[in-house]
Amino acid sequence: MSGLLLSLYIGACRDLNTDRSSIGPQHSATLSFSSTAKKPAFDTEIKPIFQARCQPCHFPGGKVYDRLPFDQPETITRLGAKLFTRIKDEKKQNLIRAFLAQP
Repeated sequence: MSGLLLSLYIGACRDLNTDRSSIGPQHSATLSFSSTAKKPAFDTEIKPIFQARCQPCHFPGGKVYDRLPFDQPETITRLGAKLFTRIKDEKKQNLIRAFLAQP
């Protein structure tokens, strides 16, 4: 998780003006990160990604559903980054990474 926070911090810092004196209170939230970030919801944010790319095989009635049911968060957690062989979109990968990083 600290790697994810570090990459987010670096990305935010890169986008900020390098003159620190111009950073006012309205930007202070950009500079701080919380370890209590909300975990992406499986049913509404993560599962639809897999429904779009992995259905019908990994969903009820599919030929590999018995072994790898992608409608179960435990399967996604167990497979981790191996799932990125099918999920190429960087924004979707980041959302999945955020899901995997949270307890």
